[in-house]
Amino acid sequence: MQIPVFNEEGKEVSSLTFDETILGEKVRTKLLHQAVIRYEANLRLGTPKTRSKAARQGSGAKPFKQKHTGRARAGMKRSPLWRGGGNAFGPKVRDYSQEMPVRMRREALKSALLSKILDKQFKVIDGFNYDKPTTKRFAKALKALGLTNGTCLIAVHQPTEAVVKSVRNVDKCRIIPARNMNAYEVLKYKNLLITKETVEHLAEVVKA
Repeated sequence: MQIPVFNEEGKEVSSLTFDETILGEKVRTKLLHQAVIRYEANLRLGTPKTRSKAARQGSGAKPFKQKHTGRARAGMKRSPLWRGGGNAFGPKVRDYSQEMPVRMRREALKSALLSKILDKQFKVIDGFNYDKPTTKRFAKALKALGLTNGTCLIAVHQPTEAVVKSVRNVDKCRIIPARNMNAYEVLKYKNLLITKETVEHLAEVVKA
């Protein structure tokens, strides 16, 4: 397929021949769902914890005798039924992370990229030749390319410090090295802006 390449003014300057078969034959939605669940689970800290009756301070002795007091039976002051006692069935520190084979992660990334192309939320720019950080110039280019209607992920083969500093101040935009792309990041942002150099090395990226 032929992919148009735009410059910073939003004008088409060339086209790029791209073999879409490297991204698979179709969008595998079930695999994408599994990948997104996995990435979100791995972001969870799992640190909330409450004290059970074993962790509470206090005596383990019986507060009063079992019978003939007219009161309900009690075993210890640390019981969850008592004020200052432990918490029953409270959260504990746990690990939410999930494993996923490398091959499945690669296939999920391929499906995510393919979905962006099919939904016309994918644009290729010839490159970012910035000598110094300039947020104003990048914001102007983003508007010329018609990518201001939502969030945008920018994937650059080898981002320079000037480009990173130019992008980071623009709201709802994020720049990452192409080798760090994953299904979750691609799907999280509405638009995907990718450089011509990255497209030329996309076969290597999806196999990285």
